[in-house]
Amino acid sequence: MVDRPYLELHLHDGSRLRTFGLHVEEEELVWHRDERDRKIIVMEGHDWQLQMDNEEPVEIVEGYSYSINKMEYHRLIKGSDTLVLRIIEV
Repeated sequence: MVDRPYLELHLHDGSRLRTFGLHVEEEELVWHRDERDRKIIVMEGHDWQLQMDNEEPVEIVEGYSYSINKMEYHRLIKGSDTLVLRIIEV
């Protein structure tokens, strides 16, 4: 079993809710790639950032969605509170 810096809930529609709590250490939020295209919707969270490969970090905003292409390196940068994302693989 792999330790992950988040808790995840699988929803009936195939999407997932992923929660990053205040306990998450910055070094746990590593650069990674996903095997499928994803749309992420920020359900809760303030001051969190998303950084794509070779780009400056951008603040992710509650209520907005962001697209991540498959196999594109990216990472989260910790904010000031709990982050909840809805993840939809497309």
